[in-house]
Amino acid sequence: ASAVMADVIDIARGIRVSTFGRPVGTLTSARAARAAISAPHYLRMQLVDKPGALAKVAHVLGEAGISIDQMRQYGHEDTAAPVLIVTHRTTRSAIDAALADLPATGVVTGDPVVIRIESV
Repeated sequence: ASAVMADVIDIARGIRVSTFGRPVGTLTSARAARAAISAPHYLRMQLVDKPGALAKVAHVLGEAGISIDQMRQYGHEDTAAPVLIVTHRTTRSAIDAALADLPATGVVTGDPVVIRIESV
């Protein structure tokens, strides 16, 4: 509210300042959003413990243009096995496309977890 009032007072006083505090021609270009830049991603999901389950997930990822860098399946005692996947560099839109197709495989239980891996 105070920022709006400050703008109203500036207008009443006749003070004209450009929107960004300086002329548009002197502004620098914005960097692309991080979501648009490809990066490796970490995926964790529970798969039904039956032959071919991991192959179905790999197929869905491949169809979305996602390459697997590392994969790890831990021991388990239930009917679902925890699987961890690290992808090569890919975009979030490719990950989202793959996530949308995973339920149709019938081997993923629950919601997969996806974390973008940032390089520093």
